[in-house]
Amino acid sequence: MASNGSALFWFRRDLRLNDHAALHAALSRHDQVFCVFVFDVDILQPMLRRNGGASRQVAFMHACLHDLAEVLRLKGSQLLFIHGRPTEEIPRLVDRLQVSCVYAARDYEPQAIARDLQVMRQLNAARREFFLVKDQVVFDRDEVLTQSGTPFGVFTPYKNAWLKKLLPSHLEDFGTSSLWQHLAPPVESDGMPVLQQLPTLAELGFGAAAALAMKLPIGPDGAQSLLDDFGPRMKVYKAARDFPAVKGPSYLSAHLRFGTVSIRHLVRSAQADPSEGSQTWLSELIWREFYQMILWHHPHVVGHCYKPALDALRWDDAPHLLAAWCEGRTGYPLVDAAMRQLNQTGYMHNRLRMVTASFLTKDLGVDWRLGEAYFADQLIDFDLAANNGGWQWAASTGCDAQPWFRIFNPITQSEKFDPKGQFIRRYVPELVDVPDAHIHAPWLMPHLPRNYPAPVVDHATARQTTLARFDAIRASD
Repeated sequence: MASNGSALFWFRRDLRLNDHAALHAALSRHDQVFCVFVFDVDILQPMLRRNGGASRQVAFMHACLHDLAEVLRLKGSQLLFIHGRPTEEIPRLVDRLQVSCVYAARDYEPQAIARDLQVMRQLNAARREFFLVKDQVVFDRDEVLTQSGTPFGVFTPYKNAWLKKLLPSHLEDFGTSSLWQHLAPPVESDGMPVLQQLPTLAELGFGAAAALAMKLPIGPDGAQSLLDDFGPRMKVYKAARDFPAVKGPSYLSAHLRFGTVSIRHLVRSAQADPSEGSQTWLSELIWREFYQMILWHHPHVVGHCYKPALDALRWDDAPHLLAAWCEGRTGYPLVDAAMRQLNQTGYMHNRLRMVTASFLTKDLGVDWRLGEAYFADQLIDFDLAANNGGWQWAASTGCDAQPWFRIFNPITQSEKFDPKGQFIRRYVPELVDVPDAHIHAPWLMPHLPRNYPAPVVDHATARQTTLARFDAIRASD
């Protein structure tokens, strides 16, 4: 039952209307709910400096915002836009609209937590309230702890506790269709610190991003189409997910990142299929929550090793090797194909994220933070918690990490997961005519293929260097 008064709903990484816990809370409690999205300059400006305005992530978000704004328009409402600092602009908008409170979905990144705390303090000082509602995860913060009340540091016990705690009520569908009459009608922008039309990418400084190929379907309808396509394949997910030339994954990661699909909807979908493949996919969804929990409890992982003693690791200063890795010209075909897939599409297969991260840190000896930053700039689905967790896992500096002495061999990984070289040939055309027998190690041919480099390092030698690097830390303990 809606109460008297109006509220403001602040969209962030939750660009949908349906099955939305935070939006449902606002619409069910208030007669009138205005909607706003803030293009946060503190987030966008560093991105502009790093990639010169070419960001697939921003382009995907922009397309999803266009979709959301159109849906709200068809419902007789509107999505207001602000280009500025939320800590300044949200309190101003609240004052101009004379709403009693603001609602938003809770975020778990340190920068977002600090931002929200500052906004809350300003609103409270003006006798307004700020409600943060759990929506982007099933369990957050302290909801899944060890029996001694401490955060988990190992995934499998966390997963078991997560599954044991799960009840049907945790997967409630927060449908909003019966509440849309509480969406506020369009407002006059005179005197408002808002834009009533979605600014173009060029107006945001990201003009070059518009030219980037965008094959991923956008918005909630796009997310649902991907889920519908994945449904029949879910049963074989466990067997298919590690082969990059095969259509194995769900390809929903960007939609989860921007909240165009509800995590509860995905977990319900996994539960509806009792197959081994669906349970493996559910485990991947729980990994996502594990890393969100780690980030919330251990914010120092942003920029530092989860295990503080490992901050003393001495990485090599090798900009030429980092450049070869970024550009996909290391001489190791699977690594190069993976990096070129990332550079061309903004996506990388999950198995290959592990392979390339291991190669950068344990074959090239380059600091994991440099690879993490490159992925952050290139991935459409970049998520701080998952990206940081994945990189620290591969570098053996994180929680429940790959043991430091287990080092992916890029050749055997290639032979196992791309045996016929189909994926390699798709992204490394220099090797298209190389026979299967040499596709994983073309330097063993009498002559290297034209325009393809020799390996930048020898894997066996690099492995010994990495073992020595970690041994030095163990010896100093």
